[in-house]
Amino acid sequence: MPSIVFGLLGLTVFVRLLEMGRSVLAGGLTMSLMILPVIVVSSQEAIRAIPREQYEASYAMGATKWQTIRTVVLPAAVPGILTGSILALSRAVGETAPLLMIGAMTFIAYVPESIWSGFTAMPIQIFNWAGRPQEEFQAVAAAGSIVLMLMLVIMNSLAIYIRNKFSKRY
Repeated sequence: MPSIVFGLLGLTVFVRLLEMGRSVLAGGLTMSLMILPVIVVSSQEAIRAIPREQYEASYAMGATKWQTIRTVVLPAAVPGILTGSILALSRAVGETAPLLMIGAMTFIAYVPESIWSGFTAMPIQIFNWAGRPQEEFQAVAAAGSIVLMLMLVIMNSLAIYIRNKFSKRY
């Protein structure tokens, strides 16, 4: 689903219906809704990737369903769940559309003091800085872009590392 749809959903539910205003909390909840489907699907796939024989072996040893989930399923699925979660978070780091829809400020000169304060996002700041004619702002925009890209590369590399290090080949 396009991220703009999540922005409209966040605007309707969190800002208007629940009257949270254009706040950090409304932005965080909107981004949470956006990444939740990715985490759910990756978790389902990680659990489905566990061979049926492992479940059956656990049951054959006399384990209950909960013991099987706790000692067999979750340890085997954790790498896939973590990988999906990190990839979903890295998607959220670069998203701007949902935050613009719920009213992220284009420029903010202070650190938000509470979850009810106004906010902005790094991609919005970079866009704002890049549009200014002063050379200093252009340099700051380039540095911000590099920082954002490095964060995304590190998060994606971490996801790949976790998946490769902890996943078992069946």
